[in-house]
Amino acid sequence: MNIVNKVTIRHLKENKRRTLVTIIGVIISVAMITAVATLGVSFLDLMIRQHIAFKGEWHVEYENVNPTQLEVIDKDEATKQLLLSNNLGYAYLEGSENENKPYLFVKEYNKQGLKNFPIEISEGRLPQSRDELVLSEEIANNAKVDYKIGDQLSLEMGDRFLKTEGTQLSQMDPLQTMDGQANETLEIKQTKTYTIVGFMKRPKWEPMWSPGYTVISYVDEKLLSKQDTVDAIVILDKVNTSLYKHADELVAELKIEKVNFNNELLRFYGVTNNTNLSTTLYRLAAIIMAVIIVGSVSLIYNAFAISVSERSRHLGMLASVGATKRQKRNSVFFEGAVIGLISIPVGIASGLVGIGVTFWWINSYIVGSFGLTENFDLVVTPGSILVACLVSILTIFISTYVPARRASRVSAIDAIRQTQDIKLTGKTVKTSKLVRKIFGLEAEIGLKNLKRNKRRYQATVFSLVISIILFLSVSFFTYNLEKSLVLSQENINFDIQVMGGDEEELRGLTNLSYVTSRSLVHEVYGNTWIKESMVPHALQKSIELDPSILKEGKYPYHVSIYGLDEESFKKYALEVGADVEKLLDPTNKAAIVIEDISYQDGETGKIVESKSILAEPGQQLELLVKNYETEEEYKYSNIEIDTLTDKIPMGVNNTGIGVLDIVFSEETLKYLINGEDLDNEHQVQLFLNSSDPNRTQEDIEERKSGDMQVYNVQQNRQEEEQMIVLMSVFIYGFIVLISLISIANIFNTISTSISLRKREFAMLRSVGMTPSGFNKMIQYESIFYGLKALLYGLPISLGIMYLIHWSTRQTFVFEFSLPYLDIVFVVIALFVIVGSAMLYSISKIKKENIIDALKQENI
Repeated sequence: MNIVNKVTIRHLKENKRRTLVTIIGVIISVAMITAVATLGVSFLDLMIRQHIAFKGEWHVEYENVNPTQLEVIDKDEATKQLLLSNNLGYAYLEGSENENKPYLFVKEYNKQGLKNFPIEISEGRLPQSRDELVLSEEIANNAKVDYKIGDQLSLEMGDRFLKTEGTQLSQMDPLQTMDGQANETLEIKQTKTYTIVGFMKRPKWEPMWSPGYTVISYVDEKLLSKQDTVDAIVILDKVNTSLYKHADELVAELKIEKVNFNNELLRFYGVTNNTNLSTTLYRLAAIIMAVIIVGSVSLIYNAFAISVSERSRHLGMLASVGATKRQKRNSVFFEGAVIGLISIPVGIASGLVGIGVTFWWINSYIVGSFGLTENFDLVVTPGSILVACLVSILTIFISTYVPARRASRVSAIDAIRQTQDIKLTGKTVKTSKLVRKIFGLEAEIGLKNLKRNKRRYQATVFSLVISIILFLSVSFFTYNLEKSLVLSQENINFDIQVMGGDEEELRGLTNLSYVTSRSLVHEVYGNTWIKESMVPHALQKSIELDPSILKEGKYPYHVSIYGLDEESFKKYALEVGADVEKLLDPTNKAAIVIEDISYQDGETGKIVESKSILAEPGQQLELLVKNYETEEEYKYSNIEIDTLTDKIPMGVNNTGIGVLDIVFSEETLKYLINGEDLDNEHQVQLFLNSSDPNRTQEDIEERKSGDMQVYNVQQNRQEEEQMIVLMSVFIYGFIVLISLISIANIFNTISTSISLRKREFAMLRSVGMTPSGFNKMIQYESIFYGLKALLYGLPISLGIMYLIHWSTRQTFVFEFSLPYLDIVFVVIALFVIVGSAMLYSISKIKKENIIDALKQENI
């Protein structure tokens, strides 16, 4: 080690506080990059594992392939594992007591398929040959048909078809009935005899309303005949966007009927064939990574830049004893290398430990809730560690090079006297007379102190600006992420839907065990004409394309009218802030209109948020009935818009653009239609939430009669809730992380700045500034820092917010809205944190002896 480096090491040791705060600044920056990258990777890993646990692992499925095609797929270079699946069809379940599930649905897998798909054996074992069968526990529990391991079961299997239309039906289609009788047939294709070798829990992929209990058998690719076909399900060796092109080429080459992709799982790998979605993801990732990298760069640079004057003096001293420009530059680079060697490993470890502790705490709350089975695991990738290291090394190099280059050009005397940092002229420290008149002498001195050393002042303001940008940009990014997720979901707000049957029959089901909430919904349909000025922008394009659609300046709307039972309606009306008394009086014909809707644009595929109508409370709508045979419309009644809302009651779905959803009380609806149906399609449906949806479904099926159909959508709802909960954990974890880093950055910057001003404060105290005056000066400095930071930080943040909003418009279209609460929070928090940091730092140096502080050269 040469003498210059030895002197540099000694200088770092003697200036312990400055060295420490610089190290802390670098540690915070590295920890932020590491934590953010690890949080993102770990979140995606959890989503992948949760999806696989529920629906199995696969990437591409080729339907109905023969053994020759199967061999090519198996040997394909992209194939890592090959799973075989085959739907043999339905067979009648003799003795089933569940009228809605009269069938067994026979499905075959090969050995790898049985391993990869979530099949949970409760008794016995998995099948090992084509004449062995595993039954669902639900056959005994729900259908009340008992089988034992070792029993022989002969099944006549075939496909279901709708009687009236001849359409083939699948597991997604419930049992079809008409007038209490089955409206479907089973066309037998083959007969097979099986030996029962085990029992399993109901597969998670089986819809609750499916008419067949899933049973599993075995298929061996080696025993397939030339006429046999199976579904080839592929797990790829490498998951990237080229898989879509490769699969299509394979389909064309082998003349395969159809190919399917596991798009939900592939999206978690960051792979999609939706160009709009991929563009959105890349834009968002680029913007947020740019913000984070700029933030991290600023943290490290600021840690060095805040003490440039001290480093300049040290370099000037080296120059005075003969150090060359190159030696001075190398001295600063060496200083940066030493700080980096200490800070980068500690920063990476700190980031990983912080995220690890966070996951450990989170897991105790979310696992087991909402059906989640997987933990948040800490996933560390070489890429995230490498990025953190490279960004930190590059930033340290930039942060050290700039002051070294600057100091190397200055003469030794100027560097020691710091004439480059502090140039006192009247113009430099000139302040407005209004400052002294309005705020007093202390405020003027505080402002002059800031102007006196602009580099230190600018470095501090820059740090505050970066903190503002980081918090607001990340908050807005996560808000957009959450908004996009909500728009993409079906927003199922119930567990069970019951259709068919008369009103009294449905009312009798509302008091079943385990039911926690219910809503009886009457639904009728009508039409109305809306003034062009009240038509939302989303429909203006259709008017431009076809002006003849207007009639006397009005646009045709379909109307879905919902009547809620009194208890459900009262609860809903209070939730939206409506006048309950007025709405419950049928003679008022007043209703709640659902104003905010979302729909998927048929042309672009974008999910669009829009207003259903541009109306105001108190406006009247003319309800019409259309005779579709004669195409004539008849006025039925005028109704009043009492409240416009974005909240949707249980059981009501947004129908889409050009359709108005109106909610009445049940009594008002009956009064309105006077016992008649507006278009002969009056429906009554029951929606239930239950603490045990499966038991509730069983109770309903025991009591139901006629054409009543029961849909248990608890699993769909659970999956939506899982997505929202996991996304919320990611979002709020991200915001908390950025907030803590921003606060640490502000404290680090302010405390360093104050520590470097010990002599300055001692000088002010030496000329008679009182403690109260000193505190007042510090308070004004805090205000000046905050105002300057807001002046730059808010406009830049707004620009980044708009860029984030713009990046989502390829897939999701909704209005740009300022996060007012976040902005107010930032303004308040900024002044509180800056003030606290300055007062804390001042308290550390306030008790020091004035003479010692004036003599002190190092901090």
